[in-house]
Formats: sequence, structure tokens, C-alpha cells
Amino acid sequence: MVYSEAFKRKMIQRMMGPNGRTATALSQEVNIHQSTLSRWMREASRVADVSSPKSSPPPPPTVIRSAEEKLRLVLAAAQCSEEERGALLRREGVHEAELARWREVMAAALQDEGAADKSKKGGASKRVRQLERELRRKDKALAEAAALLVLQKKVQAIWGDEDDDTTETSED
Repeated sequence: MVYSEAFKRKMIQRMMGPNGRTATALSQEVNIHQSTLSRWMREASRVADVSSPKSSPPPPPTVIRSAEEKLRLVLAAAQCSEEERGALLRREGVHEAELARWREVMAAALQDEGAADKSKKGGASKRVRQLERELRRKDKALAEAAALLVLQKKVQAIWGDEDDDTTETSED
């Protein structure tokens, strides 16, 4: 038997949704074979407009937006109230889900940049600590050398410029 498209849609709608009936139960009720109803469901899942009574409008053409424009829209939407944000999104032709995805991408990028900054700062602070250790070591060595020079001057002042046991003899 040949069934109209409207009848097929009606049967598919009765099988779908939260209160949808099984193909077996509906087949007993309307006296159509269960395999026929199941085939209609499979076909409906492949063809989107069969499952809805009125055809949905085609999706709007995808607009390619620059990163600056996306940032501008995310920031503008963040400053708006709920009604104003809806009007902004309609005016700009942006869906709420698209805006949320942009916001997530931007937040993730900022977190990644923050982690990179921390690792750079971590490397820089490690280098600073290493240089400070080296500076302290050199300061200690310089202080030790200065103390030795002071002691040497004191020794010379006490004992004079005399050489230890060396006397000059002249050989003629």
C-alpha cells in the first residue's frame, strides 16, 4: 500500500519524542507492519526535514570573522544585559553557542599564555638566583683577599721591610 508523506510524518512524530511509542506498539494500533514503520524511522533519521512538520530554514551562510572582530563581540556581549545581548547577537548574526565557543577559546589562549609567562618568569628567576649565588661567592673571595692585604700591610709595618735571613754580600 502507498502512504502519503504527511501520513508518514505523522507516524514518525508519534514514534519520536519523550512520549514516543515503539514501532511494534504503533503497528498494532494503526495496522501497519512494524518493519514498515521502522524503515520510515530510519529514512527520517537520514532526511532531516521528514522528522519535522515544517521545514526548517536553511542555516545562515557562515561568516568568516577576524580574531579582532570576535574579541570585540565577546567583550561587547559581556557588557550587555540578557536582552541587549540577544539584540546584539541578532544584529551581528551570531549564535549564543558560537559566542560561548569564542569565549572559551579566548580564555584557554589566555591561560596558555599565562602558563608560558610563568615558565619564562620561572626560568628568569632561576637565572637571577644563580647570579646572586655567584655574586655572593665572589664578594666573599674579594673580602678574603682584602683581609689578606690588610694583614700583609700590618706585618710589614711591624717588622719593616727587612728580608728574612738574606744579606747581600758582594763578591769582588
